[in-house]
Amino acid sequence: MNRKQRRAESKHVGPAVSPAVTLLFAAALQCHQAGHLTEAEMLYRQVLALNCGHADALHLLGVVAYQTARHDLAADMIGQAIAIDAGQALYYSNLGNVFAALRRLDEAVACCRRALALKPDYAEAHNNLGIVLAEQGLLEEAVACYRRALALRPDYPEAFNNLGIALKDQGSLDEAVACCRRAADLWPRYAEAHNNLGNALEQQGRLDEAADGYRAAIGFKPDYPVAHTNLAMLLLARGDMAAGWAEYEWRWRQPGMAADRRSFAPPQWRGEAAAGRTLLIHAEQGFGDTLQFCRYATLAAASGLRVILEVQAPLVRLLRSLAGVEMVVARGEELPAFDLHCPMLSLALGTTVTTIPAAAAYLHADKLQVAAWRARLAAMATQGLRVGLVWAGGRRTHSPSLAATDRRRSMPPDRLAPLFELSGVHFFSLQKGGPAAPANFPLTDFMEEMGDFADTAALIANLDLVISVDTAIAHLAAALGKPVWLLNRFDSCWRWLRQREDSPWYPTLRQFRQTQPGDWHFAVEMACTELRRLAGEPLIRTAPL
Repeated sequence: MNRKQRRAESKHVGPAVSPAVTLLFAAALQCHQAGHLTEAEMLYRQVLALNCGHADALHLLGVVAYQTARHDLAADMIGQAIAIDAGQALYYSNLGNVFAALRRLDEAVACCRRALALKPDYAEAHNNLGIVLAEQGLLEEAVACYRRALALRPDYPEAFNNLGIALKDQGSLDEAVACCRRAADLWPRYAEAHNNLGNALEQQGRLDEAADGYRAAIGFKPDYPVAHTNLAMLLLARGDMAAGWAEYEWRWRQPGMAADRRSFAPPQWRGEAAAGRTLLIHAEQGFGDTLQFCRYATLAAASGLRVILEVQAPLVRLLRSLAGVEMVVARGEELPAFDLHCPMLSLALGTTVTTIPAAAAYLHADKLQVAAWRARLAAMATQGLRVGLVWAGGRRTHSPSLAATDRRRSMPPDRLAPLFELSGVHFFSLQKGGPAAPANFPLTDFMEEMGDFADTAALIANLDLVISVDTAIAHLAAALGKPVWLLNRFDSCWRWLRQREDSPWYPTLRQFRQTQPGDWHFAVEMACTELRRLAGEPLIRTAPL
């Protein structure tokens, strides 16, 4: 979702002092409103050379700095304007925008509230306050602000768009769709509204309509990376991987990822023959992505490349078990020399559903650790199936949209209560952080002892089954070749495709999907039915490798 649908305003709110300054300021304002920011900045500075206390020129010079991403300068200029004239709601509203861009959210809220104290019927300030509150995770308060903005200005497309985003994150999908449609109706070329409409429709499972929304956004704004990336993930979810991976290269131009793009002097490897050369493959995004796509390093090594992996520190020890990889280094450590590099997910370019490299097990736990856990669990005299459980993903509070995804993929642990009614099963928690399980659950928990993923892998190697929501542990267990039952949300991540109970990425993984958004009952009941069947069969446990 594109959340920052705020506009810096550039109205002239006060008179200039002399006729010359008046004419110069009017020319600056005309350039500014026409989008000629360089010329406007030059003219505003000329105004200030003649009248250094011209509050409007200081304010609008700050607006130009905000529009050109020079946020520290913007805060300074608008702050100077407020020092001269503290009675202008517009100044505070735009300073709130600047502080929001600087991630100084408490100050942004204070500025918006000051603007509203000066001008209670200021629709734009209500909208901007809603944006900041949403970025703080205060969705109910944000929704109230957007509704107030719309009550004051019923034809306000940005407020409809922002309300649609917040409602989608709350799970009110029908109203979210209606709001985004209204925003697009009011402003037909509003690319962000079409993109956000696509997001809401996709969360409802209306994939064809969602694709139309993304394509409309791209049609109006061809260089819109968020819409391209959303379209990419939808295409991948539908199994159209050739088109999906090509679109997915737009991810690096998204605001949330551009700062993480690596800039190396050696060129990016794009699959060309390069036997004998050294390739650096660098992880991107989360632990699950690294666990899923590190398999491509083995293919690169098989083509004759000398492969170095740079990954998140908690994965280093485990990924040293990956075939063909010469060296694994932690992100942030000094890198050895290399000739080529490639972001890890870009290695999948050209992959189709039928060509996914899907080895049953491509990662391996440390044999000594596995043996130690085998002895320890044997001493516990555990009976029946050994089943690991994960019920929640990591809380990515830095991003409202990612936090909303985490809420949808996770479940309250008490929803798993039906599993504990089964006999012949010993349950182990594989949950690291997140909400604690109820104290009455018969659940063995060793997770405080897990220092990295290699530690967890050794424990999992001694289990018979892992039941998990969509987290890195599901990827870990499947990459180890363990049976995994994925409890999957209705609008599942693209990697699990749609309308499938299996996964072409992991031969040992089964999916139990929600049939309605937010409703875990069916998925858990299906898992209970299958687990009851397994627990009733004689178990022949083989020694883990």
